[in-house]
Amino acid sequence: MNRNPLKLCLAAALLLSPLLATASENYPARTVRIVVPFAPGGFVDFTARLVAPPLAQATGQQFVVDNRPGAGGIVGAEFAARSAPDGYTLIIGSAGTHSVNQSLYPKLSYNVLRDFIPVARLTDAPSILTVHPSLPVKSVKDLITVARKQPGQVNYASAGAGTSTHLAAVLFESIAQVKMSHIAFKGGGPAVVSVLSGETPVTFATAASVAPHISSGRLRAIAVTSGKRSAVLPELPTISESGLKGYEMLNWLGLFAPTGTPKVIVDRLSRESLKVVAQPEVVKRFNSQGAEPSPLASEEFAPFVKSEIAKWAKIVAETGMKAD
Repeated sequence: MNRNPLKLCLAAALLLSPLLATASENYPARTVRIVVPFAPGGFVDFTARLVAPPLAQATGQQFVVDNRPGAGGIVGAEFAARSAPDGYTLIIGSAGTHSVNQSLYPKLSYNVLRDFIPVARLTDAPSILTVHPSLPVKSVKDLITVARKQPGQVNYASAGAGTSTHLAAVLFESIAQVKMSHIAFKGGGPAVVSVLSGETPVTFATAASVAPHISSGRLRAIAVTSGKRSAVLPELPTISESGLKGYEMLNWLGLFAPTGTPKVIVDRLSRESLKVVAQPEVVKRFNSQGAEPSPLASEEFAPFVKSEIAKWAKIVAETGMKAD
């Protein structure tokens, strides 16, 4: 019997199309995984665990958090990029994993614009310049003075190369014209543990990571990295007003799906996500961690991500930033 392979493929596609359409319309029919490309305890993990329960309630299926830390978020991002584009594996992407890494790693194993669909931007937050009390630093000017007297000897901890906590420090070094030593960890939690011990006495940490320790006096907050004072941390000056004019660094977080995920699924996830971050209790919990909702639907989030990739490509080139 003479069978035409092209005709067979077309016939199979025609048979599958109604099934795929039905699967998309019935989404979700089982548990959805949200990949967090960092260890538990940081702001990305906090955000995933905050939005997962209300998403589950809205859709009738469980949304579970899957921590896959490593290489500044690359391990988790690569896993998500290679997952089936069926809406059952999502990822919380950040300014680091989904903008900076594109320029920071010349041989990055994934391409944000090629491998991901931006679903919804959820929130953004400044980092907090935080030090261990043993370090004689109570202001931005104090830190600059100490760093200049001991070039390369003041250690700072980050959640990994290319993360917001790393970027904030690189920008600080560039504008202040100082040199510190970068110690990268697999997430905000392990980085803060190191600062608590005094081993790496400086960090530009997310509020979610350091807020309890600042309240207890185990760590000292110096300033926030946003361009204006945070509405939820009004007592802290900005780094810009503390002497480094023009300094600003915000970490945004958003939900992404693998490229190829059906539009009907992306659109539903986008709608439900924006409803979640507008819930008063969710807003309250974001605020308690020094963050605020910054919702963008999929069609608005996509050009934002593209502009962020271009912006950080320029900064990486100008500063000579390395993925150390």
